[in-house]
Amino acid sequence: MATESSSKSRPGISTFKGQDRALRAGRLGTGGLLLSVLAATAPLMVVAGVMPTTFAVMGIVGQPLLYVVLGVVLVLFSVGYAEMSRHVHNAGAFYAYISRGLGGTAGASAALVALVAYNALQVGIYGIFGFEVSGLFATYADLSVAWWIPALVAALVVGALGWLKIDVNARVLGVLLIVEVALVVIFDIAAVADPAAQGLSLHAFNPDTLSGAGVGTALCFCIAAFLGFEQAPVYAEETSRPHILVPRVMFLAVGGVAVFFALSSWALTVATGPSAVVAESQKQSAGLLFGLTESRLGGTFTDVLHVLFVTGMFAAMLSFHNVVARYAFAMGREGLLPAAFGRTNSASGAPGTGSLLQTAVSVVVVVVFAIADDKPTGDPTVPVLHLFTWFGNIGSLGVILLMAAASASVIAFFVRRGAAGAQAWRLVTSALAGIALLVIAVYTVKDFDVLVGAGPGSSLSWVLPGIIGLAVVVGLAQGLLLRARRPEAHARIGLGNEAFQLEKAAGEAS
Repeated sequence: MATESSSKSRPGISTFKGQDRALRAGRLGTGGLLLSVLAATAPLMVVAGVMPTTFAVMGIVGQPLLYVVLGVVLVLFSVGYAEMSRHVHNAGAFYAYISRGLGGTAGASAALVALVAYNALQVGIYGIFGFEVSGLFATYADLSVAWWIPALVAALVVGALGWLKIDVNARVLGVLLIVEVALVVIFDIAAVADPAAQGLSLHAFNPDTLSGAGVGTALCFCIAAFLGFEQAPVYAEETSRPHILVPRVMFLAVGGVAVFFALSSWALTVATGPSAVVAESQKQSAGLLFGLTESRLGGTFTDVLHVLFVTGMFAAMLSFHNVVARYAFAMGREGLLPAAFGRTNSASGAPGTGSLLQTAVSVVVVVVFAIADDKPTGDPTVPVLHLFTWFGNIGSLGVILLMAAASASVIAFFVRRGAAGAQAWRLVTSALAGIALLVIAVYTVKDFDVLVGAGPGSSLSWVLPGIIGLAVVVGLAQGLLLRARRPEAHARIGLGNEAFQLEKAAGEAS
């Protein structure tokens, strides 16, 4: 039952009432949290889609080495990020950390960037999901189904699951992820057991393979494969021991993803031969993995892989949906969105209004692209691929910038607390990670036309990344407006449930 807090609240922190302002604690353990964040990495989608695309577009054989390099950068980032998670437990994660280090106005900007970026990542997957499900119907049922029909159905199913308890979601994500990873590992073993003519070559790990102008852009392609590990703090309020579980899960996720993708991309070079992997990727694109499994593991295995390719995308959509819902919840709780978003579902403890918002955004975007697809003389794959590539890269850019800003906020947070000496090595790792992430962000903006497949001089090269730029500016304006008109709301940015606990304690003391 809701409990009124005392009117004698602390200065700068306004009152907000009721246990529906807090997510349910103790829902997730190490396994559930790990599976929830890893599902967003969509391993099969990366191995079947991102890796062949990177080989084909960038022409760089050393993709396995890129995953190692990115793994090192993200481990450096995680050192400070994980330490912040011991001090700040907030479903707003990125923006909560940034507001604690760089101030409430920067936090408001980060909140809007996170909301836009994770929405974009989630919605973008509907395009490729609908396209692949439509292909499965055509292949196995001889039925012609428009891509947007399975996409809309998936949006509604994901929305329904978003209303359930997070531990139920974790079990769904866990089953899908484990089976998906197992199939990729089987392929890796088969590739090593039956290599191409060049044998078990380690050429893909040779630093010489990374020479050339396309390395920065290739990093932009590959870093998207890691997105998900940084979501662990989003669930901090729903774990029993966030100061222990969140850092543990982040390091397990980063290390596991780096090793898994480095070995899997190497397996692709072994199965095709390092000298042929670029040409084969350009020829077969996303069909590369399925062609290799067909010849080594047979048609039945490949059919199952096709199905798991789709379920893996569904798992990623659900994972990102949960993150968006929790960001909306945190923003509603702190006055950055209407207060209705800051309440949880009384039955499940899930952020129901945030879940509804994300579902509505997904449905609207899919409908818009479905209308764009309704042209008899047009290429039906164009809107689908645009939905996936445009929104996926918008989201990736946003998250890269958030990670860079979070690295700066770690430094500012501990310096302002007088703990710079005690945390010196963490501040150094955060600085190194922040610089590396800014470099990747610059390459992402510079080569956005390559990332989205637009022609040279296309307006998309500035319009699409401009969406993240607009979110930054609008968020800053909102923060400044709050500071001027509602200083109590501005003071609450980043405090999350701590503000409620502070007021509760103040009320009990009085």
